[in-house]
Amino acid sequence: MQEYILKPIMTSPTVVLAAASDKPAVVKIIPPRQPLPTAVIDPGKPLLKLGLDVHLECIMAVAQKDHASPHAPRKFTREQLVAQVHQWVAEGFQVFGVQESCGFGFVLHRELVAAGAQSFLITPVALNGRRKTDKLDARARCLRRARWLDGNREELAPVRIPSEAEQRRREGTRRRKFLAGAIRGHSQAAEYCHAQLPHRWWGPRNWQKLAALDPWVLGGLAGLRDLIVAMEAQLAALEAELLARVKDQVTPKGLGGLTLATLDGEVCDWHRFNNRKQVGSYTGCCPGEHSSGNQRRVGGIDRLGNGRVRALLVEAVWRFLLWQPNWQAAVKMKTRRGAGAAMKKKTVIALARQLAIDLWRWRTGRCPLAELGWIPA
Repeated sequence: MQEYILKPIMTSPTVVLAAASDKPAVVKIIPPRQPLPTAVIDPGKPLLKLGLDVHLECIMAVAQKDHASPHAPRKFTREQLVAQVHQWVAEGFQVFGVQESCGFGFVLHRELVAAGAQSFLITPVALNGRRKTDKLDARARCLRRARWLDGNREELAPVRIPSEAEQRRREGTRRRKFLAGAIRGHSQAAEYCHAQLPHRWWGPRNWQKLAALDPWVLGGLAGLRDLIVAMEAQLAALEAELLARVKDQVTPKGLGGLTLATLDGEVCDWHRFNNRKQVGSYTGCCPGEHSSGNQRRVGGIDRLGNGRVRALLVEAVWRFLLWQPNWQAAVKMKTRRGAGAAMKKKTVIALARQLAIDLWRWRTGRCPLAELGWIPA
């Protein structure tokens, strides 16, 4: 049985692994924790809080100077907002902007930081109940930002901003998923010819078998075939790039190089998590709860984390149940897996959360494969 020993003179990144034998101890270097974004306040400068509701066409902004009442909402373009932030910084204000994390990336965030502001992205949250407008949302974010700067850390939940290298690395895995789900042309053959196309109908052999179809339908399929062949070439290049990232690594049997590379790309950095609770929360596999008084009701999972990671974990669990019979987490839940189909699905979700935690322990060097009961590929 191995034991982790923390000595008083040791720094936090260093852990000594002591074995039961007289062999010398093995020193593991664990990188320091990555704190979430925090505000840096200069007491000698006035504050300007900026609540933003971002769209591609325009940006609704509400500003508040120190503890005065918020200003009226103003509509900016992205260039106008960055220029205004430049002006506020030149006037001596400390600008603190807040916007919701959405599908627009981090372009505006990086431009605001370059302009001298402290920009923060937060998790999406319902702000005004059943009433929702851009002006109300921007004002609510501005007021929440003010209370957050005053010390109430429950008002906002800032998210970690990936670097440009991490963002582009993650884009390769998402592009592969998009290309793999392209349209296949089956609906055209069913609608106009009442025929079913074979699997991978665009291949050389199957394509020759489709010569009896209606010429008009065949012409449409020919154009679609060219697109699919071109996309498959891109897909093969992306898969080769992803596999090259984990080519020389010892991986657990059943995980797969593409799955591991995709998980690494989505997480960006496994060292961003400080404990197992943060890992489980990121997956969205934690149960929802509605309790009051002595009554405790636990429902389905909240699905508040990364949906792509959650889907990959569930797929990986089914493979682990086949190829990793000694996986400690699965062994502990063996009786639950045999209690019916519904319970088995719930158990798989629980194992998906545990798999994310085990992957975090393995990828950060906290635990080797053998200690988890995993067989190397």
